[in-house]
Amino acid sequence: MAELQQQPRVQEAVDSMVKSLERENIRKMQGLMLRCSAACCEESLASMQQVHQCIERCHAPLAQAQALVTSQLEKFQDRLARCTMYCNDKAKDSIDAGSKELQVKRQLETCVTKCVDDHTNLIPTMTRKMKESLSSMGK
Repeated sequence: MAELQQQPRVQEAVDSMVKSLERENIRKMQGLMLRCSAACCEESLASMQQVHQCIERCHAPLAQAQALVTSQLEKFQDRLARCTMYCNDKAKDSIDAGSKELQVKRQLETCVTKCVDDHTNLIPTMTRKMKESLSSMGK
């Protein structure tokens, strides 16, 4: 229950990060990839295989960038899930130890809120690191 109440806040922060990465980095890389691919197609003396290899080389930086973003988002999601799982385990242990349900609910909400706050605070650093990596890929 506590996780569901916190989810929109994390989702909004992640969505904002992804939009920023797409607008400032990925979109430029897509433009470079498309112009590069178009140049490959302009090579009238190249064989079909050469054109195909040229296009694949043009696409590689963008594919690498998309893989980086996907990987970082998965790692972030896994870390947040582990943190909330820890909160759930702590709550279950408290119930098993005989704590009152209302007290355990509050403890769970506090723990999950801390997870969300801690992980939301990681997003700016994660964004900066990804932008640095993407910038170096786009060159």
